[in-house]
Amino acid sequence: MTIPHIARTAALILGFTIAAGATAALPALRDNAKIREGLISTAMAYEIGRKCDGIDSRWFTGIAYLNSLRNHAFELGYSREQVAAFIDNEAEKDRLEAEARARLRQKGGVEGDWESYCAVGRAEMAAGSQIGALLK
Repeated sequence: MTIPHIARTAALILGFTIAAGATAALPALRDNAKIREGLISTAMAYEIGRKCDGIDSRWFTGIAYLNSLRNHAFELGYSREQVAAFIDNEAEKDRLEAEARARLRQKGGVEGDWESYCAVGRAEMAAGSQIGALLK
């Protein structure tokens, strides 16, 4: 086998490998831990900021964080259409919101007792968590 033939064969194999990787089905966005956890943290921070009189959500920080999650999805190879479909999916929104509320309860937040939400928010800010970073 001559050098040009080896080079052509290597390029052909590399081309197929790259194409196969690019077209391989990506897992559902909801299965990506970074994106899922980021959305849940954002929902928790929003709920705390909405219900607690002494704590507010950092809107611009929150928007920047959500944009970073979207960009992460793009970097993983998801298309704008796939990201938009995930964002617009009402069932996914409901599922993530339910998970955020369940986690608030686990952390001591009691629906109707908004001071308990404030306590969760203050603890998250003190801990320097992602939830806390989205609150002020």
